Amino acid sequence: MTPRTGMLLLTAGRLMREEIDSALGARGLSLRHVSALGHLSREPGLSYSALARRAGVTAQSMQATVRQLEKAGAVARESPAGRGRTAELRVTARGRDLLGELDGVVRAAEEPLLAGLSEEQRAALAGGLRQVLANGWRARHDESPPIQPPPPLAPTP
Repeated sequence: MTPRTGMLLLTAGRLMREEIDSALGARGLSLRHVSALGHLSREPGLSYSALARRAGVTAQSMQATVRQLEKAGAVARESPAGRGRTAELRVTARGRDLLGELDGVVRAAEEPLLAGLSEEQRAALAGGLRQVLANGWRARHDESPPIQPPPPLAPTP
């Protein structure tokens, strides 16, 4: 019996998450930090609410994550004057450096999973997964994803 593609995706995702969680945990970080920094690096000025929607978490949870990133000097909050105004969040120079480190963590975690695949197979897999993600977004949100295709965490040198 051939395994269902969805089950293969779930298993591969679990393996990646375990590797990344372990490496990030050693740095006092989580995937939520990576997600927030990645979204803010691609879309500077997002509010807490918009960032939470992109990451699929509550605004309260994202506020706690951003506070931790602010404390680490990775994110700056820019708010117009006045109570109740929407905060605009931006990645700092330290945050960009951290994104580079986190990209290395992701690369190290994915390499054992991609071992034995040619560059052509890796590109085809990435392209297929981008399409799966876009399809999933459209099915859930009845619209095109906000960013197509998802860029790497940090610019490639």
